[in-house]
Amino acid sequence: MKKLNIHSLLDVIGELFSDEISIAVSTTTEYIYYRPSKRIDLKIQPGDSIKEGTLAHKAIISEQKVSKFINRNVYGVPYHGMAVPFHFEERLEGCVLAIYPAWTEGKSVVTIKNDDGWKPISFSDVIYLEAKDRKTHVFSDNYSGTHSNTLQQFEYMLPVESFIRCHRSYIVNVHHIKEIYPDTHSTFLLAMTNDVTIPVSQSYASYFRKLLGF
Repeated sequence: MKKLNIHSLLDVIGELFSDEISIAVSTTTEYIYYRPSKRIDLKIQPGDSIKEGTLAHKAIISEQKVSKFINRNVYGVPYHGMAVPFHFEERLEGCVLAIYPAWTEGKSVVTIKNDDGWKPISFSDVIYLEAKDRKTHVFSDNYSGTHSNTLQQFEYMLPVESFIRCHRSYIVNVHHIKEIYPDTHSTFLLAMTNDVTIPVSQSYASYFRKLLGF
């Protein structure tokens, strides 16, 4: 088998994602690959320096996964995205980015569907979200319902300072966590303000502890 060209490989991998997602790869100082989507194009070129305030810059500086909304001041268009840094032999080499269009810009509610119709729920009132039975269930104190977005899509639209992915099936609002308990099977258990207990899985435990500072 001939040696694969990294750009060709990334192009193929990009085909696995939706037409809404742009893909970028950077070193610690500049972009080396960019694949724009049909919905959003930041006009990045290989060789462009990483700008301060971008997702790539935030991920490289923190050396942590970053999921955030970036306003139009940086590239002229607002966008949501996630940047994940990568290392080689424990040395930071760069990051990989998934970039979404800012279709939630200006919104501060999640509109859920229930038996009576639709109900807008303020972000601050959302206690947690759960993926179950191929649907995303959204819970607040007084209402619950479903939404067509996946948890991954919600990771991009919900304010990162309030919401944390703690399990492949759960996103929680940190302002609605009453207490955190150690647990043998899932590392931690979260006691929420609506008296529901939610697990923090092993794969998210370290990230969860780092973000909450304990």
